[in-house]
Amino acid sequence: MTVLVGCYFAIPSVKIFFDEAWNVLTSDEEARIKKWIDGFGWLGPIVIVLAMIIQMFLLVIPTILLMIVAILAYGPLWGSIIIFIAVIIASSVGYMIGNYVGPSFIDRLLGEKTTKKVISFVEKYGFWGVVITRINPFLSNDAISFVAGILKMNYFKFISSSALGIAPLIVLIAITGKNTDSLTNGLLWGSVGSLLIFGVYIWWDKRRNSNT
Repeated sequence: MTVLVGCYFAIPSVKIFFDEAWNVLTSDEEARIKKWIDGFGWLGPIVIVLAMIIQMFLLVIPTILLMIVAILAYGPLWGSIIIFIAVIIASSVGYMIGNYVGPSFIDRLLGEKTTKKVISFVEKYGFWGVVITRINPFLSNDAISFVAGILKMNYFKFISSSALGIAPLIVLIAITGKNTDSLTNGLLWGSVGSLLIFGVYIWWDKRRNSNT
């Protein structure tokens, strides 16, 4: 993160690139976004994957926005495939960083209070906690990756729960991402639905534990 920030302020071309990327990706102009991504040619999908990784540290571009960009640029099918791969790669990077660097760095990145909350959440709900975090578009996907690494959660368990959770969200975005109104409504209902499902799971888990 320090290197990226240093490059942004020290290298004019890097600053120009990131400023342009921010202006384009947050413009809400579908044609402009698609044209910008198309300008990278075959490197476009790689740019999206790298952006998904970088945003974990800079927290400049929301994950959900990158998903929308991929759908707009490459269509529902290929955009969904690209963003699915990007999320899996970014999640793996976040997991490895949490695993090898430890909580001190993550505390500085996310804030100690947030880190402790997510740690408590993952310790309590494990696999399904990761799933529900991935499904819900308004929960912290980045934090869950770092914390899963800190807790040394089994990698294949973590990545399978991430894949299971992110897939429905990507499908939802692919279906509703045609315009801002439908996307907003879709994300809202998706968030409410995922929280209801998780509420049912918590109720079932408490009932199961009380009977044991």
